[in-house]
Amino acid sequence: MEKEYTLAVIVENKSGVLAHIAGLFSGRGFNISELSVGETENPDYSRITIVVKGDNKIVEQIKKQLNKFIDVIKVTDLSNQPSVHREIILIKIKAPPSKRQEVFQIAEVFKGKIIDISQDTLTLEVTGITEKIEALISILRPYGIQEIARTGRVSISRGMSK
Repeated sequence: MEKEYTLAVIVENKSGVLAHIAGLFSGRGFNISELSVGETENPDYSRITIVVKGDNKIVEQIKKQLNKFIDVIKVTDLSNQPSVHREIILIKIKAPPSKRQEVFQIAEVFKGKIIDISQDTLTLEVTGITEKIEALISILRPYGIQEIARTGRVSISRGMSK
């Protein structure tokens, strides 16, 4: 049965590592649903959060292949353990002055910020779980979405790291 898996991969922070990992997925026909990368608390390492859909057998194969890479320090499957997930969206919508108060209220409900205002548009920034981000998009769609930029999920396990 296909389900969603979230993998946290700690890698050497150097050129070409992300391309190598992406090549593993594309070379085997696996689609990455979400991908985010950033430096860790140690600047020598980066954390790659990968969300992929598949069955357990496929994900086990991916984890084994990732662990073979010399630049991979650690692979953690966060799918079945207590963890925290967030993503950020920047969403630009049509908002003539007559609609702005409504959009301000929507932003407030979603604990978002208006980060840019132009003559005809508003840009919101919202952080949250994927379901919250999807709900925001759905509510704002009737206003006329002009542009969306999403980070993809970032995830970390709860409690003490192993």
